[in-house]
Amino acid sequence: MSRLIVVSNRVNPPSDAGVGTAGGLAMALAAALREYSGVWFGWSGETIETFTGQISMQKIGGVTVALVDLEEQDREEYYDGYANRTLWPLFHSRTDLAAYERSFGEGYERVNRRFAETLAPLIGPEDVVWIHDYHLIPLAAELRRLGVANRIGFFLHIPWPGRRQLTTLPQHRQLVESLLSYDLVGFQSRDALEAFGDYISRELEMIIHDGAIIHDSRRTRIGAFPIGIEAAAFAELATQDVARETFERIRLSQAGRKMILGVDRLDYSKGLEERFLAYEQLLADHPDWAERVFLLQIATPSRDAVQAYQEIRARLDGVSGRINGAYATIDWVPIRYVNRAHRRDELAGIYRAAQVGLVTPLRDGMNLVAKEYVAAQDPEDPGVLVLSRYAGAAEQMEDALIVNPFSREETSEALGRALAMPKRERITRWRRLMDGVLRDDVAAWRDCFVAALRLDAGGDVAEGGGNRKAS
Repeated sequence: MSRLIVVSNRVNPPSDAGVGTAGGLAMALAAALREYSGVWFGWSGETIETFTGQISMQKIGGVTVALVDLEEQDREEYYDGYANRTLWPLFHSRTDLAAYERSFGEGYERVNRRFAETLAPLIGPEDVVWIHDYHLIPLAAELRRLGVANRIGFFLHIPWPGRRQLTTLPQHRQLVESLLSYDLVGFQSRDALEAFGDYISRELEMIIHDGAIIHDSRRTRIGAFPIGIEAAAFAELATQDVARETFERIRLSQAGRKMILGVDRLDYSKGLEERFLAYEQLLADHPDWAERVFLLQIATPSRDAVQAYQEIRARLDGVSGRINGAYATIDWVPIRYVNRAHRRDELAGIYRAAQVGLVTPLRDGMNLVAKEYVAAQDPEDPGVLVLSRYAGAAEQMEDALIVNPFSREETSEALGRALAMPKRERITRWRRLMDGVLRDDVAAWRDCFVAALRLDAGGDVAEGGGNRKAS
C-alpha cells in the first residue's frame, strides 16, 4: 500500500487542534497525514557543526515525522538567505528588497541536494511524495538524479511572480525548469497559474496543452488547488470554553465599541502599514466614529534576523504610536497593537468578537485568516470580512468587501460600510462565504491534489513528444 510522504522546510504538526499556535500550512499538512498514512520529512529547526544526514523519527500529534538537522551555514544561506531574502520578497512583488548573492543560491542548491540524499532511502516503491513551498523547488530534480521514479508533486503556498519580476532572478530559468521534474505542480490561485503559464510560454517557449507541459520526455501537469481550513472543526472550536472565555473578555473590554480585527504574521507583504493608514483615514473622514470603534492588530513577529523585518516592525511602532497620539482620549485608544502569538482556541474567540475582519495583504498566496474569521462567526450576528483583492482567497470569497489595499481611501470606505452594514446583509453575505469555506475545506484541497498526483497522467512519455515552439 502506498504512503504519502510530505516534505516541507519545517516540520510542525500541531499537538492539539485547539491548543497549538501552528499556522495554516502546518494545520493543513497534519490533516493530510492523519487521513493518509505516511511520514512528514523536513528540517528540525536545529543546527549542528557538521551535517550528518542523521534522521530523528518521532510521533507528534498522531503524525510520524522525520527530522534532520542542518549546519549553521545552511541556515544562513539557504533559509535566511535564498528562501527569505531572495525568493520571498521576489515572489511577493518586492524586487526592491530581494538580495541576489551567489552564496545564497549555492546554499539553496546544497540543502536541497542534502534533503534529497537523506530522504531518498525513506521512499518506498509505491510511495507518493508531496513537496511543499518555495524552499524546496529543486528537490524533485535532485531526487530524480538519485533515481527516484515515484510520483512527486509540488505545491506553492505563496504567489507566483509576474514574468518580468521573475527574470530579475539570476538563474531564473534553471529554477523554473527544475519544477518540470515534478509530475504535478499546484498553485493557490488562477492568477498564479496564469503567471506561471506566461513564463513557460514566453521565456521557455513551451506550449501548455490540456494543463500539461512536456519537457525532456516528462509530462508535468499544472493546476490551481486553493487551500482551505478545517472549517467545521474551527467553527466548533469557536464555541468551546477557551474561545467563549476569550470572547467574553474581549467584549467586556470593548465597552460597547465595535472592533476591527487584523491577525497576521509581522511581514511587509501583509500591508500592515497601509492598513493603519486606511484606518486613520476612516477616523479623519468620519469623526463620528471616534470613541465608537477600535482596531486590534495582532502581528506575530517572524524572521527577526532579516533586516527588512526589523524595519517594518519599527515603522509599525511609529505609525501606531502617531495615530494613537493624535486621536486617543483618556478612555479610548484607537489602535491596540499586539506582537505575540495566540493559541488557536483563543484566536477563535477573538475572531468571533470582531465586528469587522480586516485582511488586506499587498500580496498573498491564499490567506487562511480570512477563512478562519468567517468560520468563527456567530451565525445569528456575524461580522463583515474586508479582503484584499491581492489575496488568493479573493477568488473564492466574492461576498467579502473586496478592496485595493494600496488605496487608503478605498479601504477606509469599505471599513465604514462594514461597520454600518445592516444585520440582514451581514447574515446573507456570511452565509454564502461560510458555504464556500465549508465546501472548499482542507480535506477537499488535500483529496483534490493527491488524487490528481496519483493519476497515471505523468511520468515518462515517448521520445519526440516534446512541445517546444519552433524558433
